[in-house]
Amino acid sequence: MKIAIIGGGYVGLVSAACFAEFGVEVCVAETDPARLDRLLAGEMPIYEPGLDALVASNRAAGRLSFTGALAEAIAGVEAVFIAVGTPSRRGGGHADLTYVFAAAEQVLKALDHPVVLVTKSTVPVGTGRKLAALAARLRPDLAVEIASNPEFLREGSAIGDFMRPDRVVVGAETERARAVLRALYRPLNLIETPVLMTGLETAELIKYAANAYLAMKVTFINEMADLCEAVGADVHDVSRGMGLDGRIGRKFLHPGPGFGGSCFPKDTLALARIAQDARAPSRLTEAVVAVNEARKAGLGRRIIDFALAAGPAGEDLRGRRIAVLGLAFKPETDDMRDSPAIPAIEALAETGAVIAAYDPAAMSAAKPLLPGSVVYAESALQAIEGADLLVVMTEWNEFRALAPARLAQAMAGRVIVDLRNIFDPAAMRAAGFVYHGVGRGQRPVTADADAYDDDADDDHAVMGRDEKDLADG
Repeated sequence: MKIAIIGGGYVGLVSAACFAEFGVEVCVAETDPARLDRLLAGEMPIYEPGLDALVASNRAAGRLSFTGALAEAIAGVEAVFIAVGTPSRRGGGHADLTYVFAAAEQVLKALDHPVVLVTKSTVPVGTGRKLAALAARLRPDLAVEIASNPEFLREGSAIGDFMRPDRVVVGAETERARAVLRALYRPLNLIETPVLMTGLETAELIKYAANAYLAMKVTFINEMADLCEAVGADVHDVSRGMGLDGRIGRKFLHPGPGFGGSCFPKDTLALARIAQDARAPSRLTEAVVAVNEARKAGLGRRIIDFALAAGPAGEDLRGRRIAVLGLAFKPETDDMRDSPAIPAIEALAETGAVIAAYDPAAMSAAKPLLPGSVVYAESALQAIEGADLLVVMTEWNEFRALAPARLAQAMAGRVIVDLRNIFDPAAMRAAGFVYHGVGRGQRPVTADADAYDDDADDDHAVMGRDEKDLADG
């Protein structure tokens, strides 16, 4: 089977390499000359573990190729995947479909045979119908069928997610379109991967609903972390106690500075707008967006307050060295989109502090987005050398390996703000550090203890409910 993928970005490149690994002949059409040149030279335009080797092996086998000529890419293919960006539109949050429809129009005009046109990009509900109308208008002479095949790739784990997915979702309403997609994913039959066949609108909504729900879990545990700090509880035990419930699960219950990246921020915002436009507003999704944005906006102030509290009264941060470890929104990626590190570092830079930053993969991507005063270190140890304060923004494994004694030897100060909870608080405090994590009960309980019993009667009322209601709820 032969397919074309329009767009050599994150989704397009990973999908192309993995389909090629399945034995499919894949040609990627990329219109950005700089990106195309890198791909042709064997260089990866993104950081994703294992991707360079997978691309190289499939190019060598003749199953994967790159071109800037659309007609060359789609010649003789059975399916064309659109995998271009769908960023948030400025001012409103709706997904910008400019690139999707531009790619579809170019493909339709260049086609000389019937194909299945598949959206791999994350697109709002109703996009498939619009593409079908466009195909009928531009190419009434060809049988162009539309399908939706949303991706569920985690940056840093994308290859594994594609090759061993939880499920494959296909939105298609003709037998030919369903047959083509089934054939493409046939290798997954060996591991009994569920393939969910739905209508177009359903497939489009599944992607948004899944991301919004996961973002909600992240936001919820972050709010619980704040509550833990206020009442003296440990959010990790709370998270574990919740996650052991099979109805809830352990994943995405890790507290931190807020979610970022290429999916959750734009997809939650887009879903909120889709729901508003459909007059079926999603208040939970709207709250997730607002709470996460507020959390990221307040990070800088949180760090500054911790730093000032540890220093002499009346002293500011001007000239003090702050080491920031991690810039990407998560480890194993160089993605800086909506990274919590951006607003935090901007706020710290405004104090006049000297920011020494290090990230194993994202520094090139970070430099255009961060203040010009930031100093970029060549290693984690170089960043922390002489630092008055250490801030952990991203949980790269190499940062976890930093021993308390080594940190104490390198740093001038003794304050650590661990926004990913990668260090052992007891070990850090034993080494003489003032340690601040997330949700680890740092703040004393200021309310009267009896205040926590105000709702006791309500608690008893809940406990007295029918057991079936509790089991279902």
